[in-house]
Amino acid sequence: MSIVTALTWVLPHRLLSSMARKLAYSQCPRLKQWLIDTVIRRFHVDMDEAAISDPAAYPSFNAFFTRELKPGARVPDPDAHTLLMPADGHISQCGAIEQGRIFQAKGHSFAAAELLGDAAAAEPFNGGLFATVYLSPRDYHRVHMPWSGRLCETVHVPGRLFSVGTDAVKNVPRLFARNERLVCHFDTDFGPMTLVMVGAMLVSGIETVWSGVEIPRYGDRIHHKDYRDCDIVLQRFAEMARFNYGSTVIVLLPPGAAELMPQLQAESPVRLGQALARRTGQP
Repeated sequence: MSIVTALTWVLPHRLLSSMARKLAYSQCPRLKQWLIDTVIRRFHVDMDEAAISDPAAYPSFNAFFTRELKPGARVPDPDAHTLLMPADGHISQCGAIEQGRIFQAKGHSFAAAELLGDAAAAEPFNGGLFATVYLSPRDYHRVHMPWSGRLCETVHVPGRLFSVGTDAVKNVPRLFARNERLVCHFDTDFGPMTLVMVGAMLVSGIETVWSGVEIPRYGDRIHHKDYRDCDIVLQRFAEMARFNYGSTVIVLLPPGAAELMPQLQAESPVRLGQALARRTGQP
C-alpha cells in the first residue's frame, strides 16, 4: 500500500474535497491558469480534442475539467446492437455479478446490494454483468448513456471519499461501496440498467443533466429521488452526467441482456462510444 493510500484512512475526506471545490471554481486568473496548466502538463491532456482548445479561455479550473469535446471527437460504435462504453478511461474490472458480488481486485469484492444501497434494487442484477471504468485526470469527464433508457430513480448514498486510483482499488476493501456515490436507475427495452457515479478524494462534484449538482450535498442518510412520472428519456450515447475530477463509473446489466466484448479486460484503455457489450440474441 502506498503512503498516499495509507494516509487517506485518516485524512478529513469531505473537508479536503470542499477545499478542492473552492479552488476548482475560483476565477482568480493566476490561480485557475496555474491549475489548468499544471494538469495539462502533468497528465498530457490533449486539448486538440476540446471544443475550446485554448487553455486560457476557461473561466475556472472546473470549466476546463468538465470541458466539451469537438463534434466527432467521440462517436458511437456503428453497430446499433452494441451497448456503449460510458466514458473515457480504462477498465478497472468487468465480468459477471456472481452470488450478488462484484469483483474489485485480487482478494477484494463487494455486494451489489451495498453498492446500490438497496438489496431489492440489486436483486435483478444477480447473475448479470458489471463494468467498472476509471476516469483519470487526463480524461474527458462527461459520462454518456450505454443504451437508451428512461430514468426511474436516483439514490444518493453517502460515504467516504477514498482515492479510486489503482493502488487504492487494490488495497481498500469494498472501496466503491464505501465511497459517496450517485446511483442512477434506468428502465430499458431489456430491463433495468444502472449507472453508479462514484465520488473520490478531491472530487468536488457530480452533476446530472436532469438535476444539476447532486454531490456535494453531503449527507448522512441515503436519499432517493423518484423520476418515474417525469418522462426523462436519454438516448444511447447521450450525455447523462459529469465528474468534476477523476473518478469511476460502474455499469450494471441484468442477466441475459448482453455479452461483454471479449477483448475487454482489467487495465484495458477505453474510449467513450466504443463497444462495451453486445445485445444477446441480436444478429
